[in-house]
Formats: sequence, C-alpha cells, structure tokens
Amino acid sequence: MLSNTALFAQATIKGKVSADGMPLPLANVILKTLKKTTVSDSNGNFIIKNVAIGTYEIHISHTGFKPQTKNFTVNDSTEVNLSFDLKENNTLDEVVITGTLKPVSHLESPVPVEVYKPIFFKKNPTSNIFEALQNVNGVRPQLNCNVCNTGDIHINGLEGPYTLVLIDGMPIVSGLSTVYGLSGIPNSLLDRIEIVKGPASSLYGSEAVGGLINIITKNPKNAPVFSADSFLTDWGELNLDIGIKANVNKNISLLTGINYFNYSNPIDNNKDNFTDLTLQDRISVFQKWNFNRKSNKLFSLAGRYFYEDRWGGEMQWEKKYRGGNEVYGESIYTKRWELLGAYELPIAEKMLFSFSYTNHDQNSVYGDVPYLAKQRIGFGQLTWDKKLSNHDLLFGTALRYQYYDDNTAATIEEDINWISSLFAQDEVSFNDNHKVLLGVRYDYNRNHGSIFTPRLAYKWKINDSNILRFNTGTGFRIVNLFTEEHAALTGSREVIVLEELKPERSFNVNLNYLKKIYTQNGNFIGIETTAWYTRFSNSIIPDYDTNPNQIIYKNLEGHAVTKGISSNIDFVFNNGLKMILGATYMDVSKTENNTTTQQILTEKFSGTWAISFRIDKLFLDVDYTGNLYGPMRLPLLGDLDPRKEYSPTWSIQNIQFTFNKFKNIEIYAGVKNLLNWTPNTGNTFIIARANDPFDKNIQYGPNGNILATADNPYALSFDPSYVYGPNQGIRSFFGVRYTLK
Repeated sequence: MLSNTALFAQATIKGKVSADGMPLPLANVILKTLKKTTVSDSNGNFIIKNVAIGTYEIHISHTGFKPQTKNFTVNDSTEVNLSFDLKENNTLDEVVITGTLKPVSHLESPVPVEVYKPIFFKKNPTSNIFEALQNVNGVRPQLNCNVCNTGDIHINGLEGPYTLVLIDGMPIVSGLSTVYGLSGIPNSLLDRIEIVKGPASSLYGSEAVGGLINIITKNPKNAPVFSADSFLTDWGELNLDIGIKANVNKNISLLTGINYFNYSNPIDNNKDNFTDLTLQDRISVFQKWNFNRKSNKLFSLAGRYFYEDRWGGEMQWEKKYRGGNEVYGESIYTKRWELLGAYELPIAEKMLFSFSYTNHDQNSVYGDVPYLAKQRIGFGQLTWDKKLSNHDLLFGTALRYQYYDDNTAATIEEDINWISSLFAQDEVSFNDNHKVLLGVRYDYNRNHGSIFTPRLAYKWKINDSNILRFNTGTGFRIVNLFTEEHAALTGSREVIVLEELKPERSFNVNLNYLKKIYTQNGNFIGIETTAWYTRFSNSIIPDYDTNPNQIIYKNLEGHAVTKGISSNIDFVFNNGLKMILGATYMDVSKTENNTTTQQILTEKFSGTWAISFRIDKLFLDVDYTGNLYGPMRLPLLGDLDPRKEYSPTWSIQNIQFTFNKFKNIEIYAGVKNLLNWTPNTGNTFIIARANDPFDKNIQYGPNGNILATADNPYALSFDPSYVYGPNQGIRSFFGVRYTLK
C-alpha cells in the first residue's frame, strides 16, 4: 500500500523535440490522460509540471512531420526526461506559404501547392536549382541556345517569361536574371521549393501568369553548424557547396552559403567544332541574418553576390578573340547582387514589411555583336494578416521599380517602370470541410493604366484522405520587350511598335484532387491530380520576318490556350522503397486568323520519376531518377532545312548510390544520362552553318533571301537556336557530403 507521501508525489516531465538532429520549435506536446498541453520552445525543449504517479501517454506533433507517441511511468517525484526525433511526413502535410502569402498546412491550403525538400534534389545532385527542377513533373528547364546554354523554366508548356521565380517570397529573379541568374543559387541554403502551377497574379502581380516557383532558404536557427557538399564529374565539372551557421550573440544568428562551380574542359563529341557544353566559372555567396526580438516578431535580412564568366563557341576560341569576327564565341560576364529582408512591425496587429533590391550587370558578346545591359529591380510590400471569426483576412500593398538600359538601338533611352499595387483576400472557413478564398488585386502602371485581377478558390475536405480544390481567376503580364528578346535586339534593327501594347491577359480554371491511402501493413500512397485550362489574350509576338531591318511588335489578333492534366503519385513502403511518379499531358496552341498552331518547343506529354531504395545492411541508398518528353515542334530556317521539324520522344535517366555508414558523412557516386542521349540523334547537324558562323560565305537574292549554293545547299544562315534538350552525354560523378549538426 502506497504511503500518503508517495500517493500525492508530483513529477516534472522534461523533454526535447528535434527533427533530423536539429531542435524543432513550436511542436505540440499533449499529455493525453491529463489533457495537459504545451509547445516546445526555440531550442526544442518543453516542460510539464505537477504530474502525479501513474502511467501516461504523451503525443508529439508538428505540421510537416510524422507524430510520435510514447508511454512512460511516473514512480515518484523525480524528473522524467524524454526525447523525440520527428521524421518528415510523407502524407503531403508540409507547411506552405506560397499561394496565400501566409503559413498554412499543405492540406488546409485552398490553393494547390507542390513542395519539394532538399532530400528530393539530392537524389540527382546538380550544380544549381535550374538543373535540379528537371525531375519536377510539369516543370522543364528549357535551353534556348546551343552555344551559350542559357535557358528558362517552362511550367505546363508556357515560356520562361510566364514563370515568376521568388526567393523567400521576393520577386528578384526576372528579366535578365530569368535567363542568366537562375544558375547561382546555393543549394546548401535551400529549405524547400514551393511551386504553384497556373496564374497567381492576384497575389504576386505581373509575370506570375504561368505559375511561380518560390525558393525558400533555411532559417539560421534550424540550420546545421557546418555543411559541405562537393562533387566532380568525368567531364571535369567541379561543384562545391558550403553552408556555415554562426551566432553573433544571443539575439543575432547568421547563415552563410557559398557555391562555386567550374567547368573548363571543352568537349566536342558531335564533331561540329563547337563546344557541346558551355564553359563556366561561377561563384555565388549568400548570407542571411536573423534577429531575435523580445516580441518574437520576425526580422531577417539576406544578401547575395553572384559572378559568372561563361563562354561557348568554336573549340579554338580564346579570350583574345572576344568580340571579333575571326573565331566565333559567345562570352558572357554577369555581375549581380541582391538584398532582401522581412520586418514584422512592433504593433499588436500582425503586419509584415518585405523588401528586395537587385542590381544586374551584363557584359556579353555574341560573335562580333556586343550586348551590354543593366537592370535594377526594387520591390516593397506591406501585408496585414487579420483573423475575424471564421474569416482569415489578408490586405497588402506593393510598389515595384524596374530600370533597364542596354547598348542596342532598341533602347535609345533608359526604360523605367513603376507598378503600384493593392491586394486583398478573405479565406472563409464555413466548417472543417469547406473553405472558400476570395482574392482581388489592383495594379497601376503609367503605360497601361489600371489592371484588375480577381480570383476564387474552393477547398472541400471530403474526409482526412480526400481533398478537392477548385481555383479560377484572371492574370496579367506586362511585357518587357528588351530583357525578354535581347538576343534578337542586338544590332541595328529599328523597333516598330504598331499599336499601343496592351498587357497580356489570362483566364484560368483548374481542378485539383488529392487522395491519401494508408494500407494495413504501414504503406502509404498519395495521389494528386490537376486538370487546367488557361486562355490568353493580347499575347505579344515579335515579328522578325516582315522586314529584315525591323522588329515589329503588336498584340496577337487571336488567342492562345494551354490545357491539360497532370498527376503525381507518391509511394512509401515500409520495406525501404519509395517512388515518386509524375505524368503530364497538355495541349498548348495559338490561334490567329482562324489558324491554330502548336506552340514551338512544347511537348504534348512528359513524365518524371524518382525511385529510391534503402539497403540497411549495406548502409546504402539507391536512387534512380529520370524524365521523359514527347515530340516538340522545332524552329527550322526554311523549306530546305534538313533538320527534323519535330523532336523524337527522348529521356534523360540517372542512377546514384549513397553510402552513409559514417557519422555526419555521406559518400555518393553515380551516372547521369545513362542512355547517352543528345539532340544529335537523328540529325546530321544541330547548329546550322557551324562552319561559317559569321555568314561570310552566304549569297543573297534580290529580295534579301538566302540562296542555295554548292557551299550552302540548304540555304541556311548560322543558327544555334535549334535546341530542345541538353547536348551533354553520359558522365559519371563522385561526391562527398559532410554535415555537422
């Protein structure tokens, strides 16, 4: 029989919650029997006092992680110490910000958002985020030049300028940087990437017409003290990523990321005397500061400096030939710096001021044609997050400044644009199962006047395993002719604008269905399917053909449409096998004068996969990743051009082996492009007139057309734009990762 002293003894329960070895703040802690609750602090610690003798069940949960439950017994008044290490949740319940501009569970968001964590991109290591996106369903990094290998990101078949790329919610990747700045974001600082497919202009403004990609960097509080990741390929590519966390004092922490990439080994496997892969020497330094305020309100600052020297061209090219007409080369020097920050106002209301500024300096030559350009973008945004009963309100205002100048005839004067904006949204929760989001945005631009873009979203949570989302709205895009078409504008062409250009407008509808399946033996299957339809009006298409001395701009007299269906399936088996499979079918076309044509460089169907298997006995992870693309219509130079009008169905496949027996160290190796596929397959050449890149031996007819001659039987001029995929063949790689928690 227990004594009275023992019967009324009170114990203190102390514990620590972590994730992947790092402290996890704001985890929910529930002592079920006593109905006592608390949350973990910034160091992941929690305390529950005055617990009587007995046996209890404690439950730990955090959005985005698998919950854990433990049983424990209190025998006397001593302390009970518990520890929990939560694992990532494979039920697609991560926290997302993109889509509503506020943190929300992925399952609760009325806007469908896809979330990709660093572990996904480690399955096929790349030197930059641009390449890493190749295994995301419906997203395709598109190369636009066989010589300089610059490119942009297509979402659901739409061209790069229709995709808005954000860093920590700030629109600092646009214009020139869409082409040249995507390759310098250090992977070591990546926390996750959130992708919204379809127009998001009502919250993010111009450029978010096709979709947006939000690159979210790590919080210094939760980052490892030191991390390093480096790999080398047998082509001679060297990549190094370093992350360092430091505490300046108890209130200030900072995170530094450094990425260095070098490729200095010219290779010409297709024997056209041009480099198959652009040579690059690139460094990017990113630093993020977090300030701990007494009010626990947010204050962070971040900055990045990026420099790249890249060139491609004839194998014998050297820097002494830069800008001349003796040996052809495309040489691009890029200097860029960025500043971004977020400050939560010190008032009772939840108001956040976010800002960014970028300066982009481009020094390029394309053969003997120089292209010198400068671009500056400033952005400031104030949001007010307010909850009233079942209404979750967000109000905001934004101001965007754009400066652009180059040395071409197209930009006689500096191009300066201001866009001011107001936006509001109301997320109404009728009950646990039904939620509606109403949003509207108003933008004013001196060239285009007032622009109004509404949207509506509806989420029906049928049950915990079935969710249906419906989204519709309008979008707009103000076209910056010069940054998007700069390659065509080099030279002395006269720019002719036939009419006052109206902003491109879009109307979008999409339906999203998410299903989760849990089997009795612990396996998980997640299925997410989206069908969409987007119609564009006022599309702006440059005309280079009517007059060889002019570039003519006007709005499309017709419409453009993109429609399709996309599906992602996640499998997580308790035997260590994981599979992520994706497939997309789409139809992207333009209609003018009652004639409908398929958009150039757009596939009808595509697929992606990432299959992983863990062999515990060998401490080995095996990752097999790849993509598949259907035929695309390609740019030909005329009726005599012998190159294929459509690409074949093609695939890039990779395999990786990761050994992780040693503490804090991962050793990985593998093969990229297992099938050794390149666009040369089925074509006698890729670059037209590679033997005459300055068009010195071309003969012209009386109308300015190129004549077919013995030296030029196909009547072609030099053209490196026939490109739809990477021209880099099979290669092996070896790398090491080190992480100090």
